[in-house]
Amino acid sequence: MRRSQLHAPTIRENPTEAETVSHRLLLRAGFIRPLSSGIYSMLPMGLKVKRKLENIIRGELNNIGALEFDLPSLQPAEVWKESGRWNAIGTEMLRLRDRSGREMCLGMTHEEIFTGLAKELRSYRELPSIWYQIARKFRDEPRPRGGMIRLREFTMKDSYSFAIDEAGLDAQFDAHESAYRKIFERCGLEFVVASADNGSMGGSASKEFVALCEAGEDWVAISTGGYAANLEVATSILAPVNDDAVSTVLEEFATPDVHTIDDLERFGVPAVQQMKTLVMMAQGEPIVVMLRGDHQLNETKLARVLGTDDLRPAEASEAHQIMGANFGSLGPIGVNARIVADRALEGRRGMVSGANKDGFHLRGLSPGRDFQARFADVRSVKAGELAPDGSGILEVRRGLELGHIFKLGTRYASALGATVQTQDGKSAPLVMGSYGIGIERLMAAIVERHHDEKGLKWLPNLAPFEIMLLELGNTGGAATRIYEDLKRAGFDVLFDDRDERAGSKFSEAELFGIPIAIVAGAKSLERGVLEVRNRLSNEVIEVKLEELKSFLMDWKNENTENKS
Repeated sequence: MRRSQLHAPTIRENPTEAETVSHRLLLRAGFIRPLSSGIYSMLPMGLKVKRKLENIIRGELNNIGALEFDLPSLQPAEVWKESGRWNAIGTEMLRLRDRSGREMCLGMTHEEIFTGLAKELRSYRELPSIWYQIARKFRDEPRPRGGMIRLREFTMKDSYSFAIDEAGLDAQFDAHESAYRKIFERCGLEFVVASADNGSMGGSASKEFVALCEAGEDWVAISTGGYAANLEVATSILAPVNDDAVSTVLEEFATPDVHTIDDLERFGVPAVQQMKTLVMMAQGEPIVVMLRGDHQLNETKLARVLGTDDLRPAEASEAHQIMGANFGSLGPIGVNARIVADRALEGRRGMVSGANKDGFHLRGLSPGRDFQARFADVRSVKAGELAPDGSGILEVRRGLELGHIFKLGTRYASALGATVQTQDGKSAPLVMGSYGIGIERLMAAIVERHHDEKGLKWLPNLAPFEIMLLELGNTGGAATRIYEDLKRAGFDVLFDDRDERAGSKFSEAELFGIPIAIVAGAKSLERGVLEVRNRLSNEVIEVKLEELKSFLMDWKNENTENKS
């Protein structure tokens, strides 16, 4: 490709709307362009990278015996109603009616559609099987962000496994985990495999592949010994608290101008001795949540305990009506509502909480004696706590979800009637798994990991072009001959044949991030040499013209992936 013919409109200054490194650089390098919030056009350079990512994924899925499909994004409501997810999924699903008034949606995922096709599987002899597609998905995100990180329209690899039993599912789940590790390693990413929440997918277990980077939206708790879990499911071992010296006599005491945990600490009560009282609304019902003073509520954990996604904090007026006092003076005594207490409070004595009377608190509280509650893990773990498996002290890191794998079990097969005949002649529902990777988000994660202040830095297996040839000055056609020669030798070359200043060409080559830049200048050609710049290592060397192809072939062989 000649640069003069390539549509890659670069931007000199950093776009003001770009909030992440990947967003900024992909815009500046002319890889993407916004159409609307969370909706982007992929330009030729970006599309070349995207296709390479898809082919890496496709290769690893094919290696575990997966079969590729291409399914519709426009889907009738009936199949979603049959699975029970039409009403369970909220406003993030894009819904519409066709000209006949039939309810439709733009698919966020394809469990229902693939399960419907799997009804044509008749016997255990056709199992196990893995089916996948790389296709457009739609999600009406309330807050699209980060360019390619959180989109309303995106490309996903979603695959689905079908087995006759749990053992078969376990094997397919493990095969996907292995394939995902290879995919993300080939993309040059630092990542962890973390236990995760199943969310609306349901099922028995899931794992999340998380790239550790500051642009991420997720938080993961990790230990040096190998524990990793999304903060939505992470647990820890807390240091013991000794309540022996604390009075357990229940008494009210005045606390004027005390409204927060910090205020009460200044009043002389350590946060570990306090109970924080929160009022939540779950499907319109008030839920009082009790936490240790220095702990934070994890709403995902609480929603899982309550079995609902319809969960929100109560408004101040609602809390006052339910509790009889304002925020800062709330407590568990005399409450006419369900109480959920975090497990860190189980067995504690002599605690302090609000008295449900403005300006007053209670001391000497003992959960289980003074109030009854359902004890459950509803707090977020913190850095510095011990991993639950004893594998070391936890560190909490920001991360970007790359992919997610789920054990669905028989949820969808049972709902949609996808059964097969077992070896003993009985009918049994298919045991399923679901596995996803967001392609654009993967591209963003790679840029977040591989860049510098000058621009992108693509690995050779991902770059839009292997080589960029820069013609500086009038070379009398020599640069064009080099370009044609490299093309005939099988190299993917971008030839910057424009009449531009050398500094402009160098800056653009660095912005594009193509691994090798060859500088063909009139003066160097007179000496029979070319300057070769390695974008990844920043090494600059001279190579004799007659040795160029063999040099590049050696470089290509060294950087060709081992796909076995």
